[in-house]
Amino acid sequence: MTEQETIFIIDDDASVRRALSLFLVANDFHVEAFGSSEEYLEREAFSGTGCLVLDVNLGGKSGFDLQDELASLNSHLPIIFITGRGSIHMSVQALKKGAINFLEKPFANDELLQAIIEALALSRNLRAEWEEINKARKLVKSLSPRESEIMGYIITGMLNKQIAHELHIAEQTVKIHRHSICEKLGVKSVPEIIRIAEKAAGSEQEVSNPRTQIQ
Repeated sequence: MTEQETIFIIDDDASVRRALSLFLVANDFHVEAFGSSEEYLEREAFSGTGCLVLDVNLGGKSGFDLQDELASLNSHLPIIFITGRGSIHMSVQALKKGAINFLEKPFANDELLQAIIEALALSRNLRAEWEEINKARKLVKSLSPRESEIMGYIITGMLNKQIAHELHIAEQTVKIHRHSICEKLGVKSVPEIIRIAEKAAGSEQEVSNPRTQIQ
C-alpha cells in the first residue's frame, strides 16, 4: 500500500509542534510530529514522499546530528530546518549538507508553506528517480551470468565478433545472448542498454536501503 504524503515535524517544544501541526493540517497536509530525533528514528521506515520540518536545537541528537544520521542511511526526505537561534554560518552548514531550506523563528506562514511545496516537489522527483533505479536494477539482475558478462562488453562498444573472440565462443552465440539481453531489458539499442546498466550500477547502495524509499 502506498503511504500518504507526509510532513514530519521534529521539535522538542510541544507548543511549536502543536501550532505547526494544526496549521499544516488546516492546509490539507498529512502530519506526524515528534519531540526528538530519537523518537523519529524509532518510527518504522517511511516509504512515501514527504519532508522533514526539523528544529536545529533539539535535546539529545541535534537537528544536524539527525541530518548526518539520515544521510548515512541514504534518506532522501528533504529537510527544512527551523530554529530560534540561527546564524549565517549555521544556515550555510545546513544547506551545504543538503537541507532544502533554513527558516528562522518566527517565520511567516507563507514562507513555511512555500518551503514545504518546494520540498514535496523535490521528494516526488527523488522518488521517481528511485523507482527508475530500482526497476533498472531488477532488470539487470534478471540476466544470466553469461548475459551479464556479454552486456559488460556491449556497453564498451565492442562488436559481436570482438566479444566472441574475447570469450572464445561463436559469434552466433553472442547474437543469441544479445537478443535475450534486449528482450529481458525491454530495449532495442545499445544506448538503451547503457542507460539501464549505468542507472543500476550507479545506485545499488541507495536502492538497497529501506530508508531510501524515499526514503
